[in-house]
Amino acid sequence: MPNKEVSYSRLDLAFARFLSQRTSLDAARKKALETLLATLSQQQHQGHSCIEINDEDKSLLLDSELFCEDPASSYQTVPLVIEQNRLYLQRYWHYENRLAKQIKDIASIAKPVANIYPLLDRYFSTQTTETNYQREAANLAAQKAFCIITGGPGTGKTTTICKILAVLQELADEPLLIALAAPTGKAAMRLQEAISQNLTELDCSDTIKNQIPHTANTLHRLLGAEPPSPYFRHDASNPLVFDLVVVDEASMVDLALMSKLVDALKPGARLILLGDKDQLSSVESAAVLADLIAALPGNTVELRHSYRFEIGIKQLADAVNQQDFETAWGILSTNTAATKLLEQGQLMSYILDKRKEYLRLVNTNAEFSVLYQAFNSFQVLCSNRHGKNGTLEINSAVEQGLFGLRLKYGTTSWCPGRPVMVLQNNPGLHLYNGDIGICLPDNEQNGDLMVFFQRPDGAIKKYLPARLPMCETVFAMTIHKSQGSEFDEVLIVLPETINPVLSKELLYTAITRAKGEVNIVAEESVFIATINRKMARVTGLAAKFQ
Repeated sequence: MPNKEVSYSRLDLAFARFLSQRTSLDAARKKALETLLATLSQQQHQGHSCIEINDEDKSLLLDSELFCEDPASSYQTVPLVIEQNRLYLQRYWHYENRLAKQIKDIASIAKPVANIYPLLDRYFSTQTTETNYQREAANLAAQKAFCIITGGPGTGKTTTICKILAVLQELADEPLLIALAAPTGKAAMRLQEAISQNLTELDCSDTIKNQIPHTANTLHRLLGAEPPSPYFRHDASNPLVFDLVVVDEASMVDLALMSKLVDALKPGARLILLGDKDQLSSVESAAVLADLIAALPGNTVELRHSYRFEIGIKQLADAVNQQDFETAWGILSTNTAATKLLEQGQLMSYILDKRKEYLRLVNTNAEFSVLYQAFNSFQVLCSNRHGKNGTLEINSAVEQGLFGLRLKYGTTSWCPGRPVMVLQNNPGLHLYNGDIGICLPDNEQNGDLMVFFQRPDGAIKKYLPARLPMCETVFAMTIHKSQGSEFDEVLIVLPETINPVLSKELLYTAITRAKGEVNIVAEESVFIATINRKMARVTGLAAKFQ
């Protein structure tokens, strides 16, 4: 049912008016239909794949002749679909319906393995009476074509997947073709690094190690993006060649992309999803990973023991995830070495002090790899781009504080040391939304400024600033943009007033980006409101498995 307090965009209203004008309803009912359709549009922009409607709404839609109740068997081309009490745009219904059918088919494929336990014993320790969930995950992945491995940061998802790949290669009659992928370049780079680090520890032959892929790609690159169209080179008619596809940070994958990925799998291929079900869902539509975990518990293993976190960070993350405000605020107020609360007045001086070493390295012409590591040791994470305590305000202040008059380099804002985040995909340049580069003088170009990026395969690429797609300074980034990243320390900055972006999932995601230290700037009332708000996306995906 439409929420009368919703603020609609011009696009929402134009969409609703466009459809309502194609009906024969009277003026009053057209107005009611426009409100319903504007709500559908607005909610989809908020990440919902559908909206819930009542009998009165259904009657209105029936009279409008804009919808179909069974598009799978209908030859009608209509923009809307009603399924039970849910209203969809037809495109999103098709994504959801097709994904559910395909996942059901893959999940139903059993791959029984006789006498697997000696093999699991070799890769996974049995020196404990506690359940070894990593071992359970490997057993599941070996026995079923579809597997989800979930767990918070530091629970060993990538360590586990490396061992699983070795187990599967040992079990295979012929070497498996395996693809490693993630939704962003940063996440792909982290997956690749984790696999490389864990390969040396595997208790297997060099032959098996060499059969495990050493590189990871973004999903867009794996599928073969063909911009500016929304289509990919690989689909059901031109499937991927891989026997197994592993997707890390799967919570970030939206409904459309997940549907297109599964559509592109060849018959009989395996799919393993890795992700944290408690993190933010994708920026785009639906909450695919959470829905699949809810719908398919028999295909899911949750890793529960954290190996990475400093204990204070884990306690804070758990308290936020459980919406336990008193415990979370108490942990911050104690001001330990790992977690503490900062005053608003300390914000800029703290950030500038943290960036002193980075600025020194810039001024001494340090190598890009050294600079890149120093830059990624600390990051400011904000809930919002605009307004007080937003990324735009903080980035401007940090630039002025660090670079001052040097900020203007010719007629642009480019200067040595400026870190930037790419905001648009550019497959031609192999640059994607979320990639981070650093502007530096290039000795091979007579000291001209170039922007250096580290690719997922470890290679360093450089570009003239003028060639880059749209980008922005990134001394501070939004929490949404930080997904898939990892830093030694994060400074989380919440706004001074409550706004709709805030949620416990947002705060949990920010906290879990840090390995060693979390500092937070927040008013108590805003912190309470953030923890108390849980994001719940309206979808029909899980219901389609019932």
